[in-house]
Amino acid sequence: MAAMVALQSSMASLSISSSSFLGQRFSPLVSPAPVKFLEKPCPIVMRLKRWERKECKPNSLPVLHKMHVKIGDTVKIIAGREKGKVGEITKVFKHNSSVVVKDMNLKTKHMKSREQGEPGQIVKIEAPIHSSNVMLYSKEQNVTSRVGHKILEDGSRVRYLIKTGEIIDSAENWKKVIKERKEKEEKST
Repeated sequence: MAAMVALQSSMASLSISSSSFLGQRFSPLVSPAPVKFLEKPCPIVMRLKRWERKECKPNSLPVLHKMHVKIGDTVKIIAGREKGKVGEITKVFKHNSSVVVKDMNLKTKHMKSREQGEPGQIVKIEAPIHSSNVMLYSKEQNVTSRVGHKILEDGSRVRYLIKTGEIIDSAENWKKVIKERKEKEEKST
């Protein structure tokens, strides 16, 4: 009992000044702000392996390669297991020049259960394909072609298919892609 009284008196004699903590003000928290956790479905994306290093510039930012395809382009796969199939680009990785084509190059991913009692899953996910293995495709004329660039009369620079002359970067195409993205986001929320 006497030891407890001695400890309390010694603690009371210690005083912490407002500038004693390495030059920073000491202010006790009255009540912490409430934290909200949002439950969102986690989309599964293929990540780089440890040995797949990103090539970097001197300022440690990754080198981004120029790509001949963009999100929303219709492409034909010209090499690999899915050779000859046509699909639409859903994602572009500029640091390693790879693209994800909708419903192509499906890989099996074995997922552990997130909660106790919940069973694990086997999920099919779309893996990236190198951009050199895809070629732009014209749906109207059913032909693949390389991409060219030209400047229109109004001064806008657009991409077009060299074989057919079909313009890829039209305003209607981009409006369609943006509209589909918004619908996809609304479905996921």
